[in-house]
Amino acid sequence: MESQGTGKHRVVIVGGGVAALEAALALQQLAPDSTTRTVVAPNAEYVVYAQTVREPFAHADADHYPVAPIVEAAGASLIVDALDRVDVDGKRIVTTGGQELEYDTLVLALGSKAAPCYDHALTVDPRSMAPALQRMLEGVDAGTIRSVAFVTPAGPTWPLPLYELAYLTARRASAAGHKLLTTLTTPEDRPMMRFGMIASNGVTRLLHEGGVELITSSVAEVLSPHELVITPGERRLRVDCVVALPELVGPGISGVPQDEHGFIPVDEYGRVIGAPGVFAAGDVTARPIKHGGFSSQQADAVAETIAADVGEILDPQPVEALLRGMFITGEAPLYLSARVVGGHAYDSVFTTEPTATPEGKIAARYLSQHLEQAA
Repeated sequence: MESQGTGKHRVVIVGGGVAALEAALALQQLAPDSTTRTVVAPNAEYVVYAQTVREPFAHADADHYPVAPIVEAAGASLIVDALDRVDVDGKRIVTTGGQELEYDTLVLALGSKAAPCYDHALTVDPRSMAPALQRMLEGVDAGTIRSVAFVTPAGPTWPLPLYELAYLTARRASAAGHKLLTTLTTPEDRPMMRFGMIASNGVTRLLHEGGVELITSSVAEVLSPHELVITPGERRLRVDCVVALPELVGPGISGVPQDEHGFIPVDEYGRVIGAPGVFAAGDVTARPIKHGGFSSQQADAVAETIAADVGEILDPQPVEALLRGMFITGEAPLYLSARVVGGHAYDSVFTTEPTATPEGKIAARYLSQHLEQAA
């Protein structure tokens, strides 16, 4: 189907994060003349949330970028509005502001939502990291908080920020001359095992050197703000503070297939299973990896497939997970990377040398280069 006015294939991209912006920029490179592109974003600013872990420790603010210039560079139109529902049969979306937009291809890249898992824990959401941790860190600085448990939930999440927070908090206490009993529990058999054995061993060693007790293959029940039970083993732990990651849930988009957690099922090219003409990329999908770099790779696969659909390229490639991560240490960062095939990590790396260019918390083929050039 083509737009009656332009004769071009109408692509509507919903979202304002990594996957949405990467998809728009990729389509500008792959199919600039045969598509029109509209980005519907609920946010006027793109924040690199992976960097917010450093904010409470006064290293630097996370990078903020206005969305409009990025969308303009992608040759796309921007509508600042939120999605209300999708009409797959009618090939249109309706926004919360009441706008109706017809599409030939729809790309859903709305990310996920953070859902607190524990009533008695301090839940750290990357969108408000510093305010949530301020009082806890003041207690660490003063020596009135002497023990902290960092808890990873059993549901969908991305655990790297919690490892960074535990390490940075322990180092902060040490620098202030205080002894802080720091414990981190995780359902993972080994820390950050998605990056493979070498990276996992590196993270394990770093935490040990930083004074963090790591309890793997475990689930914590938080009984009160000062007590938790860790299973298996029914180990009871009393602490001054409990810090937990939220569980990630899908945005629950009306009109499209989704699993019990609100995530959208997709194939290896990003096509939404059961919704013709609709693609999804990023944390909104039912893929288990919730990581900005992987979100951008999903967006690239979607863009290639759309470009093939309109006859611009011949051989679109399915998404391949090449994970690249940065571990913020308060000094020089450390870098993790691995290639994930069939759920297994290969070519595991843990190094002081950046594994992506340009260096940064998000490794995206088109978006990272654009932000580097715009800086």
